[in-house]
Amino acid sequence: MDPKQRVKISRSISQVLRHDPGRVGLQLDPGGWVGVDALLKAFATLVCPLSRADLEEIVATSDKQRFSIAEDKIRANQGHSIEVDLGLVPKTPPPVLYHGTGAATAAVIQASGISKMSRQQVHLSANTDTATRVGARHGRPVVFGVRAADLHAAGGAFFESDNHVWLIDQVPPEDLWVIEPSAD
Repeated sequence: MDPKQRVKISRSISQVLRHDPGRVGLQLDPGGWVGVDALLKAFATLVCPLSRADLEEIVATSDKQRFSIAEDKIRANQGHSIEVDLGLVPKTPPPVLYHGTGAATAAVIQASGISKMSRQQVHLSANTDTATRVGARHGRPVVFGVRAADLHAAGGAFFESDNHVWLIDQVPPEDLWVIEPSAD
């Protein structure tokens, strides 16, 4: 499978598993899992034919590691706008985490903090390179430093997804500052 096709299909799978499984006739279990065979059948009928080997290649080669496969089930690692319980346990974060956004939303974030918007939680990165790539998807990137240790000490519950994205419900403006993307 060529890399462009792999990315396109990965995005389609992500859309289904994070936001709209009903679009292809699937129903996720409470942990966000769905049977691999059910996903492959739904994609063959409604999106494009996809073999188990194709799916495993997409999961294995994804630079974002969006998905996990366990036994005969698959799920998105985070980013859901639908209610799922990923079963993550609170974890002590590194002292500083990062959030990338587009320049158009930077002033709003500086004034009111980072909110989860339509997702279940705010996504944070462990390095500025990842945050910069995320921000670039929304135009000129702006990277915020997040005082994760301070938030955690104040009772903020942090979780780390299977693909090492840090999750929290919100980040208040006093725990943020704008940094240069090459600061880490």
